[in-house]
Amino acid sequence: MNFDQYQTISFTRRKRVLYVTFNRPERLNAVDELMHEELAQVFVDCSRDPDSDLVVVTGAGRAFCAGGDIEWMQDAIDVPSRFEKTAREAKQIVYSLLDCEKPVIAKLNGHATGLGATIALFCDVIFASSKAKIGDPHVSVGFVAGDGGAVIWPQLVGYARAKEYLLTGDLLTADQAAAIGLINHSVPPEELDARVDAFADRLNAGAIKAIRWTKMATNIGLKQLAHSAMDACLAYESLSNVTRDHQEAVNAFREKRAAVFSGE
Repeated sequence: MNFDQYQTISFTRRKRVLYVTFNRPERLNAVDELMHEELAQVFVDCSRDPDSDLVVVTGAGRAFCAGGDIEWMQDAIDVPSRFEKTAREAKQIVYSLLDCEKPVIAKLNGHATGLGATIALFCDVIFASSKAKIGDPHVSVGFVAGDGGAVIWPQLVGYARAKEYLLTGDLLTADQAAAIGLINHSVPPEELDARVDAFADRLNAGAIKAIRWTKMATNIGLKQLAHSAMDACLAYESLSNVTRDHQEAVNAFREKRAAVFSGE
């Protein structure tokens, strides 16, 4: 596979493990239009890559992924029709993760929020630095958690806990997330690389076809759920894109102040 075409994601290899690194560290790996386009394609390419049997997803710098870039949000407010493309890509991101036969491990080197949390939670096994936090604060910017959060959170922690965190946008520490089953493991940051590599090597030393197909069998119900819900979730998010509260939240973020919501 030719991964050189990617501009916001970088790739390295160790044995038959492919490391996919979100690479906008100066923006805490926040997702802009180009990165969103690349995220919609990257797991398709990973699945087709003949030189790897397992994928590890992580972030460059201090964060895993800080969700949507605020300037990109303003662009979608200014030209709402652009959200049609965003919605198509959002489905592709989730579906391609679920369709990737190779095990995908999320290595949360730092905070994972919004879309960053969604990508992490749709991975197969999630390791996080104990210093990392995870959450889906879409509502904090006046946005519906429509890009997959409303699908995956209830499956991992139940509907009551999922709604508590999705409706408040509160972040959890890695320890808290592991304790409620949102992620698999919270580990000391100095041990994160070694723990992930050891787990990757364990899987790759196994009967890899049986492991792949077990993943796909396990994902059947989740794929059905995602396909039945994502269109409605993204339609609600599209509606929230043109609300006054969303614009107020974007303005407040830019002006480094608390947002004052009006419910409009």
